[in-house]
Parts: sequence; structure tokens; C-alpha cells
Amino acid sequence: MITLSSLQMKDIVYIEDGTKIGNLTDIEINVDIGKITNLVVATKTKVFGMFGESREIVIPWEHVIKIGHDVILVKKNGAFPTVQISPKDDDTATYQQ
Repeated sequence: MITLSSLQMKDIVYIEDGTKIGNLTDIEINVDIGKITNLVVATKTKVFGMFGESREIVIPWEHVIKIGHDVILVKKNGAFPTVQISPKDDDTATYQQ
């Protein structure tokens, strides 16, 4: 058995080229059938090498190839939907697609 907190410690990496995508922030579960449907991965993109913009990528569970000790390997088949995270003044985040 594996816990969500232990999954969140692992890097998410594309199996094709070894590119690190980010870290797991959440999972989506279909409660009707009791299965994980998507992984939600936080990424950061740097502007001028300093400032980062946070985004979330939703990766379908079918794209997960292997869950290892330190890494979760996923295939890079198609474009995944991304969500931009915009911080608010009260330290909460709003999500925009």
C-alpha cells in the first residue's frame, strides 16, 4: 500500500526523455468505480532564470508507467491540460484554465 503523502515526495518524470515535470499535488478519484483517474502535478516555469510561474498539469492515470522509490514515470503522449495558479492576497490560490 502507498499513501498520498509518500507519492507527493516523488518526482514526476517523462519516461521518453527523463524530463522532470514536477511534483504530485493531488489525485483525482472516480468514486463511482473506486479508481484513480488523474494525477495533478505542480510545475514551475522560470522567466529570466529567476521568477517562476506555477502551473498544474493533469496527467491521465493511463499514462503512469511505473511508480518507483523516488520517481513516478509517465509517458508523454499528447498534450495535458494545464491550469495556471494565481495567488490571492489572503494566501489562497485561484485556478484558471
